[in-house]
Amino acid sequence: MNVLPELLTSWGTAVLHLLIQPYYYIAILFIALYYRRQVALERKLIHVKLHSWGPETWRTVWTGGLMGLVVSLTAVALGVSVTYTAVACIWVVSLVLMLFRVRYLCFAYAIGALGIVQFVLSFFPGTLQSGAAGTVAGAVRDMDIPALLALAALLHVAEALLARWQGPRLATPLFLAGKRGKVVGGYQLQAFWPLPLFVLIPAGTGIGELPWHPLLGGGLGLVSLPVIIGFSEMTQGMLPGRKAARTFGRLLVYSAVLLGLSLLADLWSPLTVVAALAAILLHEGLSWYSALEERSLSPVFVHPPAGRKVLAVLQGSPAQELGILPGEILLKVNGVLLTSAAQLHEALRMNPAFCKLEVQNREGESKYLQRAIYAGDHHQLGIILVPDPDGGITAETKPSSIFSIIGMRTGIRQRGVQGDRLGRAKKTPPAEAKQTSPAEAKQESAGV
Repeated sequence: MNVLPELLTSWGTAVLHLLIQPYYYIAILFIALYYRRQVALERKLIHVKLHSWGPETWRTVWTGGLMGLVVSLTAVALGVSVTYTAVACIWVVSLVLMLFRVRYLCFAYAIGALGIVQFVLSFFPGTLQSGAAGTVAGAVRDMDIPALLALAALLHVAEALLARWQGPRLATPLFLAGKRGKVVGGYQLQAFWPLPLFVLIPAGTGIGELPWHPLLGGGLGLVSLPVIIGFSEMTQGMLPGRKAARTFGRLLVYSAVLLGLSLLADLWSPLTVVAALAAILLHEGLSWYSALEERSLSPVFVHPPAGRKVLAVLQGSPAQELGILPGEILLKVNGVLLTSAAQLHEALRMNPAFCKLEVQNREGESKYLQRAIYAGDHHQLGIILVPDPDGGITAETKPSSIFSIIGMRTGIRQRGVQGDRLGRAKKTPPAEAKQTSPAEAKQESAGV
């Protein structure tokens, strides 16, 4: 009879605790900074923004909140439990790992690392019993690692669903250095979501029992656990939708394996360290396998001999209204066969009030499109073409760091400057080499 009022009181207390602790706000601030950097990257690389950091941040907040409610209900049903001290430990480890790589801001890494530390501490039961270190060690010893790993598995199910749902839309087109030194088009699929979770307090801490028998033994109390989930992929050999679909499938398999191991570890405690190691190693294996797969694929976003391939289409642009999609080939514009990017703008100017297009879709079939051109329309109808193979600007292929996100460093690089100078130096005989003044040398050094 008293279960429902006690549960509602626990929910209210947990919500209040969520609002007064800093972790959830740290998550939202980090996500807002990331999307601001994404907009800066798009402006420098393609000279127009495909996303807006404010709406994207709000979208991730409300979708993360919705998914957090689903995960919380599932975790409560399973009996996943955590203490306030464990929440602090998980966040501290996550923030430390994030300093090495942003993609390490994943609770599977943090919980896996804490599980390994707990295993090591089990061999030294008499150490770290007093002081601040003793408090932290005691909190780690008392953690229900199997239950937390089960929670990490549920979070990766949510991550898989959000990656499949929103990943293609959040993809950023990039100009990348290809295998043979040529510039190719590609996409970065990277997104983060803040999830406000509410999980149970361990049973036997002065709280009532649940009206059902949970698998993982939580009690009738709730604690707030704000988390960040996210994924990061880069592709040159697939369309964003296909890459997101593969990521979705692999994350689901990872979640199923991790959930199975955590439930087995709950039944037989020696498997806890195995599940903790699997949480880290299997996650790293996903990143390694994705990179290996990309190296085995030929780039998709390269220009054919005739026509220009489309890399991206601006939202709300004439190209989107006409149904032009990334990966399609723009063959003719106003009857002009395209063989260079400059021809697109020139062909559109032949008739500033109307345009006729011949486009080859992804299946190799031609489609004929036409549309009036109005004042204020994008000068290329909102079409972002694949970069020229000898282009001079590329983006970094390495993952973003927290310092580049905070410092708004986009990682855009100028290609060929040093190579051109070396080539000129080799062609210039030493006796005929031009004498350079100190001021000119300083300017050239700054230009590099």
